Amino acid sequence: MYETKTTQEKLKLLMKIVLPILITQVAMYMVTFFDIYMTARYGTEDLAGVSIGSSFWVPVYIGLAGILMSITPIVAQLMGAKKKDGVKDAVQQGIYLAVILAAIVFAFFFFGIDWLLGFMDLEPAVNDVASRYIFAMSLGLVPLFAYNALRSYIDALGATRVTMFITLMSAPINVFFNYLLIFGNFGFPELGGPGAGMASAITYWLVLAIAAFIIHTNEPFKSFGIFRKWTRPSLSRWKEITGIGVPIGISIFAETSIFSAVTFMMSVYGTITIAAHQIALNFASLLYMLPLSISMGATILVGFEVGAKRASHAKQYSWLGVGAAVTLSVISSGILYFLREPIAGLYSSDPAVIGLAVQFLIFAALFQVSDAVQAPVQGALRGYKDVNITFIMALISYWVIGLPSGYLFATFTDLGAFGYWVGLIAGLTAGAITLSIRLLIIQKKLASH
Repeated sequence: MYETKTTQEKLKLLMKIVLPILITQVAMYMVTFFDIYMTARYGTEDLAGVSIGSSFWVPVYIGLAGILMSITPIVAQLMGAKKKDGVKDAVQQGIYLAVILAAIVFAFFFFGIDWLLGFMDLEPAVNDVASRYIFAMSLGLVPLFAYNALRSYIDALGATRVTMFITLMSAPINVFFNYLLIFGNFGFPELGGPGAGMASAITYWLVLAIAAFIIHTNEPFKSFGIFRKWTRPSLSRWKEITGIGVPIGISIFAETSIFSAVTFMMSVYGTITIAAHQIALNFASLLYMLPLSISMGATILVGFEVGAKRASHAKQYSWLGVGAAVTLSVISSGILYFLREPIAGLYSSDPAVIGLAVQFLIFAALFQVSDAVQAPVQGALRGYKDVNITFIMALISYWVIGLPSGYLFATFTDLGAFGYWVGLIAGLTAGAITLSIRLLIIQKKLASH
């Protein structure tokens, strides 16, 4: 990374950083996307089971993995302040923490998932698929969390093309093992939905191996010696990482878990509604990779400029990110609205599922702009290391405004299941407004100093 002088130079650098992140995020998301897509082609019950399973898996994994995202602003600010000696220790401590977090999540799923599923009124076949899918996915927790730590380090150095290359390899690997294990091709066992979880776990181990090899053998990563002379685990460094990371993780968990909570609540509407809802959510989440990637790029660039004590440059990067995301959201909304029938048809041949998914996709199109504002604003705030107030705002927006209003619309109006999506729109809009106000306050405070 380097200092820029003009707005045009900043926009060019932002796009240079963001484009590889976008490709990386899409490739990472394609693991879940193809799990859902290929399972949908296998059967409706397996699709519903994987949908329920991923609704447990995604928020827990993303929330805890979000803690490791703190490595990005920590390393970015170290690089901006020209304190390269501290990078190795920060990354190594992040890897230690990744292994511990993976062990905690594995224990949670191993001992608790059947108990949690017991609270849901699921068909026995759907319950079985969800349980076995989550267990299979859990076998890949250690490599998945460790890769998140390494990826945060790579991205913080501005080498986002490297993570793009690594992650691009994950999608075809996952599709290949899905083909073998979901459908039982070439003599492999036909596992259905749980086979998608096993394929993902295998993919995570292979991706970690590729990332570790590149970091150990190629510059600029090799010179930092990340895998040489390991330091002892340090509680003080873990405190720094978690001090920034826990609020990030809770904020991400608050946002992602509300979608899972909606999926759980929709279980009362039956298997077809769950499947249709998941189709709309799955494709909308794919388009969300656009603002999310800009958010991650904003964290890197804002963090670099804050470390270099260039407050005005950090401010410019913040709002350039928001502008770019909002512009792209208009395209996303158009895709969801005008192509909703072909999109639904990609996932299922069941007319009932397709008809309902088409209606859900209309609501998905409506919350694209709110997503496009709140995501890059959160990314900028992480670059400033302002995370505590942010996660409180996220909790209020999604869980105090979004979910309760969704329940009210679903229960006391004729909207039914669609009422929950109206609640999602309300929560995301509230988050976009409050987080933008917080960003303005932080920038004003930093400029005054």
